Amino acid sequence: IKRVIGLPGDRIQMVQGVLNINGVPVKRERAEDFIETEEGSRAVRVKRWRETLPNGVSYYALDLVDNGFADNTQVYTVPTDHYFMMGDNRDNSTDSRFSQVGMVPFENIVGRAQIIFFSVYEGERAWQFWRWPVSVRWNRLFTIVQ
Repeated sequence: IKRVIGLPGDRIQMVQGVLNINGVPVKRERAEDFIETEEGSRAVRVKRWRETLPNGVSYYALDLVDNGFADNTQVYTVPTDHYFMMGDNRDNSTDSRFSQVGMVPFENIVGRAQIIFFSVYEGERAWQFWRWPVSVRWNRLFTIVQ
């Protein structure tokens, strides 16, 4: 699941970990760290920012690694009838910054995410139902997406 960050004609770039839209850094404020508490592992503190887009929409973004591989990018110009998508977990998201995803055509956008129905740990395969006792992230099932 990704967030729409860029509309047709927008120029998107990451500069030192800061999202820039049309050459202007998106307003961001440091928030309380996110505590990653996956079952069976120790708690990990992750840097969290509250970003506010030019249209006033605010959300939290996670920053796992300072100066990560996608923290400085080229300028991407969003073509007509396409949208630039970005994950909120910036250092762990394959999104429009990467060629295997790219910008999303309008006809591929099907709706708004409202609930997490099912979730497995990274590296697990949902179809391996015999591993569900250890692969399913039980605490995420049926949670509301905000």
